[in-house]
Amino acid sequence: MNHSKMKMEMNNGEMDMDMDQDMMNHGGHMMHMGNLKQKFWISLILTIPIILMSPMMGMNLPFQFTFNGSDWIVAILATVLFFYGGKPFFSGAKGELQARQPAMMMLIAMGISVSYIYSIYAFVANDILKIQPQKESFFWELSTLIVIMLLGHWIEMNAVMHAGSAVDALGKLLPDEAHLVLDDRVQEIKSSEIKETQIIQVRAGEKIPADGVLVSGESSVNEAMVTGEAQQVTKKVGNNVIGGSINGDGTFEFRVTGTGKTGYLAQVQKLVSNAQENKSKVENMADRVAGWLFYAALAIGIIAFITWTTISGLSMGLSIAVTVLIIACPHALGLAIPLVTARSTALAANHGLLIRNRDAMESIKKINYVLMDKTGTLTEGQFKVHHVESYQSNLSNDEVLRLMAALEADSSHPMAIGILNEAKHKKISLPSVKKTSQITGAGLKGTIDGKEYKLVSATYLTEQNIDFNEQGFEKWAKEGNSVAYLIQNREIIGMIAEGDQIKATAKRAIQAFKDMQIQPVMLTGDNEQVASVVAHELGISNYRAQLHPEDKQKIITEYQKKRNYVMMVGDGVNDAPSLAKADIGIAIGSGTDVAIDSADIILVKSDPMDIVSFIKLAKNTHSKMMQNLWWGAGYNLIAIPLAAGVLASLGFMLDPMVGAAIMSMSTIIVAINAMTLKVQN
Repeated sequence: MNHSKMKMEMNNGEMDMDMDQDMMNHGGHMMHMGNLKQKFWISLILTIPIILMSPMMGMNLPFQFTFNGSDWIVAILATVLFFYGGKPFFSGAKGELQARQPAMMMLIAMGISVSYIYSIYAFVANDILKIQPQKESFFWELSTLIVIMLLGHWIEMNAVMHAGSAVDALGKLLPDEAHLVLDDRVQEIKSSEIKETQIIQVRAGEKIPADGVLVSGESSVNEAMVTGEAQQVTKKVGNNVIGGSINGDGTFEFRVTGTGKTGYLAQVQKLVSNAQENKSKVENMADRVAGWLFYAALAIGIIAFITWTTISGLSMGLSIAVTVLIIACPHALGLAIPLVTARSTALAANHGLLIRNRDAMESIKKINYVLMDKTGTLTEGQFKVHHVESYQSNLSNDEVLRLMAALEADSSHPMAIGILNEAKHKKISLPSVKKTSQITGAGLKGTIDGKEYKLVSATYLTEQNIDFNEQGFEKWAKEGNSVAYLIQNREIIGMIAEGDQIKATAKRAIQAFKDMQIQPVMLTGDNEQVASVVAHELGISNYRAQLHPEDKQKIITEYQKKRNYVMMVGDGVNDAPSLAKADIGIAIGSGTDVAIDSADIILVKSDPMDIVSFIKLAKNTHSKMMQNLWWGAGYNLIAIPLAAGVLASLGFMLDPMVGAAIMSMSTIIVAINAMTLKVQN
């Protein structure tokens, strides 16, 4: 096994352990189940002769038969079944006691223990001591109870493992081998041996072995298994590629930026694992309810035992007490929330929605404002230069562009990339720059050939009382362009106007927010004119322009002071303070940039409709949680009194086997309900 595969399998194993631990916290049993499938089938085989040779509730069924010594066979088989089939429940009960959180497994262990001990007592009294009248045994109920409980746990475990399979599959997406490009040849290497900065060649139809940036060639890439993007994505020089996606019919080479240890897939698995490990508010509430049910069931079981023993004898009292303990097991409650969580986080990750904070999923119903950064969220963030103008006779337009591009050479801002692309298109060579630094919220400055230049916004000029051609600014701004100025010693040397395109799905997303009664608000550091054009095009009536990064945080505070719940969507870098301040922070990723600490949710594809998908998924997730919570706990309100015999006067009694069937069925219903959760586009 190569190192990369081993690493991925270790990651998957860690995730499974985290999930097991999470389930352990909700019932103390998931880590002790062992091979449930094998235990179930062996226990079923042991149960069949017990059913055929022992009475149910003291009644001989038509298909039953007995013979001399059959009681001994039943007692022996029941003993084997009790210790073998009941072992997972005893292990789970031990875990609950060690954690000082008695709950469902304690109830199951108590139920089968009481059934077995009393049945052995009845066997000894009837068949060895020959005491009259004969005692009624519960071997029939004991065996069917264990089998039904094992079946329910087996089905439940399959549901849990299936819920996490979408994320586990990510670790298997990387290919085993890759083509390393050397100076004079291409060498085959193991994917685990890939290092950052190496050049890797990807041929038609192959899986991409690591994250990187194209340096030559062009192709279309299928990223559906990684980001959920169903369409082929065209990749050109300078575009990012994600390890695990599948190349189309072209051949290209890329420089590695992230390997199997540090790349996108590893980060996704870590984020999802952390999200599944941390409990949400609803899960903590489920834990408390499960604890209350344990003590309530124990108290009611003891009261029912004393009452019915007094009225109808020990056999009846014991039967009813066992039924109460079994039917009250809050097993479905313990799995109600984790199953939904495992399903939702896996679904989200497979659709490019990475959940870092699970409480955000539960808070979504309160959100009534969504504040969105303009550039990169509502617009493509791919600026194109529309106009460059020199204000000095000794400088050409290209020379102004040259100075601007030199200042922006090390910047990754979308406007900087637009300037650099224009300079590259015109084949303009760039001078060296010294001491480049940011001017917070306004631009940047640097020294070229001993002279300090600044590339700033019109807002900066106004704040510094530097005169500029406002009519020219208005002309370009009204056409939706962002305008920047090159200055030296407070003198404007030139200007540049760049335009950005509104994303194709942005308008549909804005309308979807309105349909969900969530008011959209656009925030931008761009000028008022550009903001007005974009807002009008998208149908946004509320927007704020010419903002510094700290202004966005203040605006969020303003909304929150009015008792509004705010969701902020930004790029996760300049918007980090506002993302952290908002009730829910959503960071727009850039394909491989998923480790954004300030956000609750990360969108990999930068598609505004993914915000809508997240809101719908979060609402559906919360709905499923509450449905499961009510089903997991609510049925006890009816079942426990029935098990205690409140309708005995009407001739209705629940026996332990029926109680076990109802309890197991509730778990199966909860599991099926969780697995019906889907991502709606």
